[in-house]
Amino acid sequence: MIDLLVSGNPKPQKRHRHVNRGKFVTVYDPSSGDKKDFLRECMHHAPIDPWTDAISIQIEFAFERPKSHKGTGRNANKVKPSAPEFHISKPDCDNLQKFVFDALNGVFWKDDSIIDEVIVNKKWSSGEGYTKITIVEPEDSEAF
Repeated sequence: MIDLLVSGNPKPQKRHRHVNRGKFVTVYDPSSGDKKDFLRECMHHAPIDPWTDAISIQIEFAFERPKSHKGTGRNANKVKPSAPEFHISKPDCDNLQKFVFDALNGVFWKDDSIIDEVIVNKKWSSGEGYTKITIVEPEDSEAF
């Protein structure tokens, strides 16, 4: 079982970009730099060899609340009653999840096709944003 926490607001997978260069089209991943930074933060939890058997993953994405959700003056640290309870705005859970899967692919697991169970949620954090990842083998998935 691996538990890891990466501080900072979660980042979604960005769509690949196509650049026309005459007869040739170049495709690049605008998220590649962010993925390298994310992997660097996770490396101290990486297994010696990437998993090759089925694994289950739980990911919690917590976002720092924007200033518009908080009061002013002496209420600057309090969330307004009108602020949304749930994080139902962008980015989407699937783009956040894809970013994590791609960033950890080849280091934590051989390929993300071995992931057989995923539990994902996103929420507002009471402080700084973070991404919390728990990886277990399927027989241990009761740990979720």
